[in-house]
Amino acid sequence: MQCSPTWLRRTEGGFSYVMVMMAVTLIGLLMTAAAKQWKTMVQRELEMDLLSKGIEIQAALALYSAAAKAGRVTPGEIYPHSLAELTRSPKPFLRKVYLDPVGHGEWELVRAPTGGVMGVRSKSKLKPIKQNNFPLVVRHFQGKPTHYDWVFQHPNPSQGGIFGAAVPPGAGPARTP
Repeated sequence: MQCSPTWLRRTEGGFSYVMVMMAVTLIGLLMTAAAKQWKTMVQRELEMDLLSKGIEIQAALALYSAAAKAGRVTPGEIYPHSLAELTRSPKPFLRKVYLDPVGHGEWELVRAPTGGVMGVRSKSKLKPIKQNNFPLVVRHFQGKPTHYDWVFQHPNPSQGGIFGAAVPPGAGPARTP
């Protein structure tokens, strides 16, 4: 049996420890990158949920106002006193009162000058990831700095007039001289 020199045994002792420390450091860096990616994915999903629920509430407010004004000569819009009023029978305009997915709680209600709820907004002051390519009914959200600035309301600023989207200049019917 051959014995190894003492100086060789001393230099080999710390090599495994250094390799384990490098592996732990590398795993920590990879986990940090994965956590950032995960956070971004979760925020994108919450923003899509915010858009879908906000647009649904905005549409329910428009339908409520149209139904309340049907057959009446009433100037202006008619708004519900609460979101719960949109879910009442016999004709519910909203399936249920949703919570704010980004603000994780109740919506902030946008009150009409004449009373009632004319819209909702998130209480979140976070910067949205989505900055453009919004659906037509909320295209006015483009470039808004926070989720709080995304106001889902009726009448809708993205639509010109009562019944449809605004017609861009020059896209109207052709005129004949």
